[in-house]
Amino acid sequence: MDLITQWLSWMPNLTPGLGVSLQLTGLSLLFGFPFGLLLAVMAEAKLAPLQWISFLFVEVGRGLPALVLLYLLYFSLPDAGITLTSLTTAVIALSWNAGAYASEYFRAGIASVPLGQKEAALTSGLRGWTGFRLIILPQALRISTPPLAGLAVMMFQGSALAFVIAVPELMSKAFEIGSITFQYLSVYVLTAVIYGSITLVFLGLVKIVEWRLGRHLQRN
Repeated sequence: MDLITQWLSWMPNLTPGLGVSLQLTGLSLLFGFPFGLLLAVMAEAKLAPLQWISFLFVEVGRGLPALVLLYLLYFSLPDAGITLTSLTTAVIALSWNAGAYASEYFRAGIASVPLGQKEAALTSGLRGWTGFRLIILPQALRISTPPLAGLAVMMFQGSALAFVIAVPELMSKAFEIGSITFQYLSVYVLTAVIYGSITLVFLGLVKIVEWRLGRHLQRN
């Protein structure tokens, strides 16, 4: 059996795992990005308790490897009487990780908003949350979009870590095929090709987003 034929015979078994990987990535970003924005807003708040809570979540989320977070939540939550599925646990861990990094991008975006825009909001009577929501936040989100898109690519790649807690994602399916056929090199090369191909598509979309945002900023 030639290599291409072999790969095609494995694809029906790998495709469901790829679907789980994409689902895990999507859910992690769906929850992680809003969580990161919340942490960024809390970090910019004037209340010290909110700043410390944000600091705690960000430093733990960034300081601990995603693999450690997965193990920590998967094996410690049952001891606390909380039983979650492996997929739910993976979503929580990766969302925390994504949110911690996204918060720094959001904070950088907020800090990059020109001072004149902030002063204009004040002179227009848009103070506090109203001015932040209508004037500062839209510009900060536009500035933060390219690095957040890059983070999305990293989260897709990081979804392979969920294999260690028995989430039936792409790497898990590849391992199952390898354990049956003993063709580990071939199946892992195919898995790498799949990850690489989707990553290249994501990176292409990131470049398009950066180009469009660059043109928009030039017009303004």
